[in-house]
Amino acid sequence: MTATKHVVSVPTPPFRIADGAIEVHQVVAWQDNLIWLLVCTATGAAAVVDGPEADPLLRYCDAKGITLTAVFNTHTHHDHVGINYQLAEQGRLDALEVVGPALVSDQVPGLTRGVHEGDVVALGKARGRVMLTEGHINGHVSYVFDGAIFCGDTMFGAGCGYLFDGPPSKMHESLSRIAKLDDATRVCCAHEYTEDNLRFAWTLEPDNEALASRIRETWQIRSRGQCSVPSTIAVERATNPFLRHHSDTLRKNLRAAMPDRSLQSACEVFAATRALKDRKDYRKLDDSRLPL
Repeated sequence: MTATKHVVSVPTPPFRIADGAIEVHQVVAWQDNLIWLLVCTATGAAAVVDGPEADPLLRYCDAKGITLTAVFNTHTHHDHVGINYQLAEQGRLDALEVVGPALVSDQVPGLTRGVHEGDVVALGKARGRVMLTEGHINGHVSYVFDGAIFCGDTMFGAGCGYLFDGPPSKMHESLSRIAKLDDATRVCCAHEYTEDNLRFAWTLEPDNEALASRIRETWQIRSRGQCSVPSTIAVERATNPFLRHHSDTLRKNLRAAMPDRSLQSACEVFAATRALKDRKDYRKLDDSRLPL
């Protein structure tokens, strides 16, 4: 991949989850990918969640004195398993535990353990659980530890992934289950897409004050080169249009934009919202309409 300047110049500082049992580090790669490195504070065991390449992560580990022991893959798109391929090329993958979705185990390079819904994953003395979060791509899983979910391309800041495999009902179910996690749970997704997603969200809910506040805050964060990720489940429930099927304003604007779509059920509202975003009409608008 040709070197491209990353959209984030100041990554999110390390933070702790699971009552301090895990320290989470953010490493940037390619143009907008976010690599998550989880370190057990008791044992030093370290797992990386996805990544398009290995070199930025390995440089970070060397600088911090961290020894990588595992790879947790959420799904099989190349910008998520590219790290596996590069680690294999460097002769490093065989020494690592590689955890990934069991439903597509043949597509995860170096897989040592396939996991499915409800399975437990260990990182040193810390424990997490696996959620099956399909919709973006078949077999997609997320890793949930107390205080954070590492959700790949399922939920983004104010958005969700494309429905490459779908159907909409799968993604709607995945997002609905994620949204039931504790309010303070950090949403550690795999890309910095938040500004673009908020531009779309504002076209559907311009009377949502929580959304207006998030837009102002996000533009300030990004103007400093910082990362808007992670958000929290509470923030996503209040501002993410793909979770806002109950909003009268969102339904009204969806109906105006897509008069032929049925909006009777929550899943139908989700499907129409995803289809409208895919049309990219909002990208023809400039930021002067935003509450900045």
